[in-house]
Amino acid sequence: MNRWFKNRLTGGGPVCQLFWKGWGRASSQMGTVGKALDLLDLFTRGQPQLGLSQLARASGLNKATCHRLLTELESRGLLEQTGPAREYRLGPAVLRLASLRETAVPTREAAMPILRRLAEATGETAHLSHLVAGRLQTLAFAYAARTGVRVMMEDADFLPFHATASGAAVLAHLPDPQPLIAAAPDPDTLRARIASAREKAYAETLSTFEKDVHSFAVPLFDATGACTGALAVAAAAPRMSPVLHATITRELTLAGAEITQLRGGQPPDRSLP
Repeated sequence: MNRWFKNRLTGGGPVCQLFWKGWGRASSQMGTVGKALDLLDLFTRGQPQLGLSQLARASGLNKATCHRLLTELESRGLLEQTGPAREYRLGPAVLRLASLRETAVPTREAAMPILRRLAEATGETAHLSHLVAGRLQTLAFAYAARTGVRVMMEDADFLPFHATASGAAVLAHLPDPQPLIAAAPDPDTLRARIASAREKAYAETLSTFEKDVHSFAVPLFDATGACTGALAVAAAAPRMSPVLHATITRELTLAGAEITQLRGGQPPDRSLP
């Protein structure tokens, strides 16, 4: 807030002082909400249950504050305690919210048939990610039935922008990707990967996130033309061949355009590889 304006409020009459106190309380409450939501973000498929000490340590909050926020989340059904150690896990209210979201915007279920077809057409793992609060999160995936060795995925995993084909595909179409690029361990390499994604209309990585995984991704767009996530194929690198490479890029491009159109979006103009 402008310092002059702040001084006028705090040094003014009763109305000004009342306004300033109310503004301060609102700001504090919004900060508290953010801290509580950050706690929910700490739960993953790999760590579905967490204790108070773990949550306090991971969030950087002191135990008293952390416990107060957890108690509030538990009272709203967003968390619940379980087991003799009384660890926390996501509560039933999360399922309700997820169901309401999927009913209103059927992103996952509508895309699943396309994901399955893409996995079968390529013989590899297909996965869909979505931008959530500035992070790229796995939303759904499908495996090919005929492939013995496959790249494994997990729901709700966050994908690093700098190390994944999905991340590069999204960064290539964000209005201001520079802060994310600057935060990468190797910004120059990431810039080159983004430039390649823009030129080819798909992003490609090899062993950047997982060893011996060759990944391809295309951006997805909504009705406003904004990039909302990515569709990707992850293949075992030893299986890659010129024929498989061409098959993946062709089928991925078609499937990405189909999902974008399903959402009422418009894919960028490009020629199929």
